Amino acid sequence: MTRKHPLSAILAAALLCAPGLALPDTPPPAPAASAPEPTDPTAPHSRKLSPQNIKMKNCSKEARDKGLKGADRKSFMSTCLKSG
Repeated sequence: MTRKHPLSAILAAALLCAPGLALPDTPPPAPAASAPEPTDPTAPHSRKLSPQNIKMKNCSKEARDKGLKGADRKSFMSTCLKSG
């Protein structure tokens, strides 16, 4: 008796062996250690902000408060970030 579909035999063997190839159960990763306090205590994130990040955040907030958009916002942000 000859098989017309030898691929079906290979597929059947693979399906029978599949449960043995499953990855073992691993415990979930441990939670990360708490990060140091951020520079800005009102910041919603936990990483420390660099002086440039603080300046960017403050300029962005000021631009948002002024309602600036597009080229006006870009120009304002450039000037604001260059100022000391």
